[in-house]
Amino acid sequence: MTQPAPAKPRLLDGINSPQDFRDFGIEELEQLSDEVRREMIECVSVTGGHLGAGLGVVELTVALHHVFNTPVDRLIWDVGHQAYPHKILTGRRKRMRSLRQGGGLSGFTNRAESEYDPFGAGHSSTSISAGLGMAVARDLKGGGNAVIAVIGDGAISAGMAYEAMNNAGTQGSRLIVVLNDNDMSIARPVGAMSAYLSRLLSSGTYRHLRHVARDLAAMLPQPLENAVKRAEEYARGFVTGGGTLFEEMGFYYVGPVDGHNFHHLLPVLKNVRDAEDPQAVLLHVVSQKGRGYAPAEQADDKFHGVGRFDVETGEFLPSKANAPSYTAVFAKALLAEAAADDKILAITAAMPAGTGLDKFARVHPSRFFDVGIAEQHAVTFAAGLAAEGFKPFCAMYSSFLQRGFDQVVHDCALQHLPVRFAIDRAGLVGADGATHAGAYDLAFLACIPDLVIMAPSDEAELMHMVATAAAINDRPSIFRYPRGEGVGVELPEKGTVLPIGQGRMIRDGGRVALLSLGTRLAECLKAADELETSHGIKVTVADARFMKPLDEQMILKLAHDHEALFTVEEGSPGGFGAHVLTFLSDSGALDGGLKVRTLALPDRFIEHDSPKAQYDAARLNAPQIVARVLTTLSVAKEIV
Repeated sequence: MTQPAPAKPRLLDGINSPQDFRDFGIEELEQLSDEVRREMIECVSVTGGHLGAGLGVVELTVALHHVFNTPVDRLIWDVGHQAYPHKILTGRRKRMRSLRQGGGLSGFTNRAESEYDPFGAGHSSTSISAGLGMAVARDLKGGGNAVIAVIGDGAISAGMAYEAMNNAGTQGSRLIVVLNDNDMSIARPVGAMSAYLSRLLSSGTYRHLRHVARDLAAMLPQPLENAVKRAEEYARGFVTGGGTLFEEMGFYYVGPVDGHNFHHLLPVLKNVRDAEDPQAVLLHVVSQKGRGYAPAEQADDKFHGVGRFDVETGEFLPSKANAPSYTAVFAKALLAEAAADDKILAITAAMPAGTGLDKFARVHPSRFFDVGIAEQHAVTFAAGLAAEGFKPFCAMYSSFLQRGFDQVVHDCALQHLPVRFAIDRAGLVGADGATHAGAYDLAFLACIPDLVIMAPSDEAELMHMVATAAAINDRPSIFRYPRGEGVGVELPEKGTVLPIGQGRMIRDGGRVALLSLGTRLAECLKAADELETSHGIKVTVADARFMKPLDEQMILKLAHDHEALFTVEEGSPGGFGAHVLTFLSDSGALDGGLKVRTLALPDRFIEHDSPKAQYDAARLNAPQIVARVLTTLSVAKEIV
């Protein structure tokens, strides 16, 4: 009877750094890739995170660390969604099940986490700019290390990437850009002939002959020189297909190469590594998102970012949500408004599912626009639509709107154009950590004149604010709301337009007033209950609703009727509380000795953890609000 072949020993168990597999042959590299892929699937099934992108770059990651001398050679991953295989291979495998957990590994590359992460990346399209900076710094120091920037087909569509390539193509510093193409289909032929031509074009012999030919052409009369250059460009364009754009920007284009075939990848990477020509190189690698895991291959969008799931079936494990998410409520509210008004349009920057606008797109495909990773363009595009009488809702995460600040000022507010901004992921965002925290929008938006800024305290209020934004036709309006589920209040079929700049009193009390903006209202009510039942202090609780314009009448009443006023917000210092304090100071309301305290996020970055733990660290949950009230009333040393 034939005995089954013994199982191969696991290679990954012996890998502590890339140095451990630099002498591997192709068969061993293939086995290692399979093991890394399996390890990644098992880890993410427990922790959640970004799965599909990482599965698509396993072989590329192994090949890059095999060929290049990292960390001396700088390897920069754009965004970081695809960096999990990189983490596994660079000494962090044992900590992968702490991914995105409090005190655990970041979901993105992080300079403080490993010497193999030369640049942190939670937002897209930064790798080429950072890589060029490192390449120029290397040249200034007289170094010889390689700098490799890996960027995806979505990220390379952003304006910042093109700005960087435009600079890199003329800088004269040796920089390698690897374009990981898993969707854009710049050029699809990636078979044996394509691999052969890529090896040829990336070889030192061909590049040397190319330079000799150019030097000879330069000695010819100008018309002949131009003709020779055009002929060479035509020939390369015929061979490479999709590289003309990059060649025009000054890059030496190589590809496309099969990103899952070491026989194709390794020779080209070695040629690119060994090139002495200072011209920037773009290596075009074609990969498959979700590669090697059938559920992710069949639904790569569904498996881009995931929660916990069953590895065998690919089924997501049920969450304990008791109420709809704020994102889902926004989508419901916008659909209700759009059903009654055909001027309402929806715009997102490569986040249709993340913002809930995928639902809008299914119902109103001609009124939905995904502009790609291009937040600046999204804002001004919306301004152009508003200038022509439409009602655009521009939905994006708070942390991504940071990129569109100038456009909000110049293209919307200055021109009084009624673009409606739906700002998702306001406040702290849990597992995505500091890179995605929506901490700054209140501070950087409230300084802009002529805006309406709202923040709902629950999901029903969000529906009312969507209706209010739809009704504002003389200036931009903004409403911000957090990630995650609401508080479970009953929802109307359609929102009601709110009086602009008018808050609401929730509970009348005595000595103390809590003035909340946003979803900390629930914690303020818990704090008020604790203060009354345990300390005999009656507390007034008010919901500001609006940051701009402030409800000045309500604020003055709170100041007049109470010994102490506390503002509470899910934003950085310089936001809502600062504006309230400025108003009180200017109005003279502080002259009578009113105690005012502004409770906001601390002036530091808060790393990934559960939302509750993050807000405990920020001292914005009910127990910390109670403590702040007690220390203020007793004139004790305040807790900071």
